[in-house]
Amino acid sequence: MDEKIMNLQEQISQREKARKRAKSLSFDSIATHGVYDLNEALLNQGSIIEPVYLSTAQTFENAEIMQKALAYEIPSWSYTRIHNPTLYYLEETLALLESYECPSEAHACVTSSGMSAINTVVEALLEGAENANFVSSAQVYGGTFQLFSIRQAQKKRQVRWVDATANIEKWEENIDENTRFIYIEVPSNPTIAMSDIKALSVLAHQYNIPLIVDATLATPALIRPLKYGADIVIHSLSKIMNASGMVIGGALIAKENISAGFLADEIRENFAGFIKLLLNRDNGACLSPMQAFLTLSELRTLRMRVEKFSHNALKIAQFLEAHPKVEWVSYPGLESYQQKDLAREYFWLVDSQTESYNYKAVHAFGHLMSFSVKGDGQTANEVLTRLKLIFRATDLGRVKSIATIPATTTHQQQGDQGREIAGIENNLIRLSIGGESPIDLMEDLDQALAG
Repeated sequence: MDEKIMNLQEQISQREKARKRAKSLSFDSIATHGVYDLNEALLNQGSIIEPVYLSTAQTFENAEIMQKALAYEIPSWSYTRIHNPTLYYLEETLALLESYECPSEAHACVTSSGMSAINTVVEALLEGAENANFVSSAQVYGGTFQLFSIRQAQKKRQVRWVDATANIEKWEENIDENTRFIYIEVPSNPTIAMSDIKALSVLAHQYNIPLIVDATLATPALIRPLKYGADIVIHSLSKIMNASGMVIGGALIAKENISAGFLADEIRENFAGFIKLLLNRDNGACLSPMQAFLTLSELRTLRMRVEKFSHNALKIAQFLEAHPKVEWVSYPGLESYQQKDLAREYFWLVDSQTESYNYKAVHAFGHLMSFSVKGDGQTANEVLTRLKLIFRATDLGRVKSIATIPATTTHQQQGDQGREIAGIENNLIRLSIGGESPIDLMEDLDQALAG
């Protein structure tokens, strides 16, 4: 056997050991190191930081190695549309973080955007199915709603909407022999609604279909759906995972052997790998190495950042709830939150039971909230326009606080009926809290509400 190939096979063995070692680390250590250990550093000129490989392709020592590499028989990246070392380090880190404290292994595939991740997963699960349908929470991001209600309908695929807060019987009523998956956002954008992950995973597995959870707003620092039985987790890397606002990217993380009786066993075993090496090889939904590098850099402080933003958000939510110009506030940390018990079941700051927290588990509820101003849509527009410190934009999860009116921006294309299904009112403002002083944010909101 070629000595080079033997060396590459040894590299596979070393990487498997590195992954196993990483599984034993704490969350922050995984976020900081991933699988980039001393062995990987020495393979990269001793660099202690994961390098960014901007080259589109690699060369090969001989024809045999090139052939085996492109047949996925030996570790290689060959062409960046298919694979790349920087993407590898990010994918391994995301898989380890999302499967933290989970019994099952997981694999990740990063994509060019969050919507790309959603579309890639949905297409893979619906492909080749006649009269296919899927069941989804009605409380989802506007782009997801459009993808499900319009784009999939154009392909003769039916979405069956269910209120996120509905009991399990209502979800089951919409499942039949042609149902391919259940889809939820936890929590939802922008209404911050919860769905019961454990109950829905049990239901999905009764019908041998996967439960997909978009956990963008929570991140694995607060909720890890695989721990509660979900099969596939989706993230927009553009949000809280990259609080700097310099990345557009997405990720899908799937546990090994997802529940999907309609798929071949080898696809179920490593669904993320199937998408990465086969489907995305052809459709080109790859993430750029530079975007992967920036994401890796920000992941190192994910838990600390989420804790800080959550702390700020709770103070702002309490302030708004007491404000005379506000009708109601939806934030999981409030006593008035309608799904308070469910929020307290799922929202935990990861590793908060460690010595630094005096071994007491800590709830944290994320950076996003929504609130309804007293008045109509025009009143909400006027409040938004008067903001001076908080930015008006359709973004969220930034280190800088951002506000928008979903009915006229992120969820505009849903139309009146679609927004009614999702519970999005014209006077609802979505507020993403960042790292500013809560005092300054409250002063800005107060003057904007006062008029």
